[in-house]
Amino acid sequence: MNIGSVTSAATASLIPTSTGNGRTATPATGSPTSAHQLSPDDQRVLAQLQQTDRDVRAHEMSHLAAGAGLVRGGPSYTYQRGPDGQLYAVGGEVSIDTSPGRTPEETIRRAQQIRAAALAPADPSAQDRQVAAAASRMELEAHIQAAQDTRPNDTATVGQAAGRELSLRRTLEPQRVGGLIDTYA
Repeated sequence: MNIGSVTSAATASLIPTSTGNGRTATPATGSPTSAHQLSPDDQRVLAQLQQTDRDVRAHEMSHLAAGAGLVRGGPSYTYQRGPDGQLYAVGGEVSIDTSPGRTPEETIRRAQQIRAAALAPADPSAQDRQVAAAASRMELEAHIQAAQDTRPNDTATVGQAAGRELSLRRTLEPQRVGGLIDTYA
């Protein structure tokens, strides 16, 4: 299951998009256009892409930091080419291991960390909230399993205590004559 996906809808339709891992890159052919040679509209788009790139990277790094130990690799970004020819991150995700632990207690710890990783950014996405909700369900199920695993021991303890109480009561009660017959010789 993946955690996090931030997309800037305002810029998504303006410039073609590509997908991949890594940092902002220059175009494969030609040199990048300098920001001062761009039209005012292109400069606004560029500023918006640069801000979105910073926001997306910070968002995914929050997931990465909080999910330490459960994260599978680094963040993966969706890129959009800006009017200056460079690629800017407009979306991203961090893959995280959401499998349960070997014991209910381990599953509880993992679920808590998954939820913390999903909700780590200041502005969790809808996908982040879904992952956090799934982690909460996993934690609840692990708590139920842990309670069921301990219940037989509790029942046995209660049964043993009741047996001891009955034995003690019989010992302390006065014996009724003819009430019990010992058939063993």
